Amino acid sequence: MRCKERLQEYLTANGVSFEIEPHRLAYTAQQLAAAEHVSGKQVAKVVVAVADQNTIMLVLPASSSVNLEKLRAELGARWVRLAKEEEFASAFPDCEVGAMPPFGNLYGVPVYMDRSLARAPEITFPVGSHTESMKLRTEDYQRLVSPHVMEFAAQPLARLQEA
Repeated sequence: MRCKERLQEYLTANGVSFEIEPHRLAYTAQQLAAAEHVSGKQVAKVVVAVADQNTIMLVLPASSSVNLEKLRAELGARWVRLAKEEEFASAFPDCEVGAMPPFGNLYGVPVYMDRSLARAPEITFPVGSHTESMKLRTEDYQRLVSPHVMEFAAQPLARLQEA
């Protein structure tokens, strides 16, 4: 079963409404935001990291990056680093690398969501390919995934310059 079908079955079984949209090829979360004409603050970027030997999924706005030191402190970990693609690709066998949806729970990977994205009314994210995305209410996402919500995103450069 492909990632999209797995996700559709899961959401339908749990009574969650969603929209699937085809779009032009988008390899990054910011490209996805542009293709879907939505703010990068509403696009869920998935980053895989390793914290004290444990693989974790980080979900944050496309317009942000991971602050590893902040994440390490929030997790109470000794060390944290970003995972290499070859380290996690096999954990998501039905997804194109880099197009995993933020549903680590479906793959046995703990999920950590940045608080700034948790405030968005809806989130958009890839559904296993670089040419399709899904949109659903953030409230529904949180109910189904139960991510650990914390602050680990670095402010986008533009916001830093405004401060």
